[in-house]
Amino acid sequence: MNREQAVATQMIDDDRVRVTRFDFAPGAETGWHRHGFDYVITAVTDCEMLLEEPGGETRSVHVPAGTSYRRNEGVEHNVVNAGAAPMSFVEVELK
Repeated sequence: MNREQAVATQMIDDDRVRVTRFDFAPGAETGWHRHGFDYVITAVTDCEMLLEEPGGETRSVHVPAGTSYRRNEGVEHNVVNAGAAPMSFVEVELK
């Protein structure tokens, strides 16, 4: 499937953290990636995410605006905006 790419805007990248804002049009994706660091996501908007995972598995996740979640290094997935509105979140990677 050919999807539009999310826009990644790097905000900070130093010896301790990398902070990136991701902005998605409806249907846009990050592309497959593996996280090299533990990370925290904070939703700027309500986020209706489709997570495509290894082995063909998928999960739908709703992250309300202003809330956060964290994951450990090694997570591999493709994040897709499954909603009808644009979505944005900020990712903080802990180096």
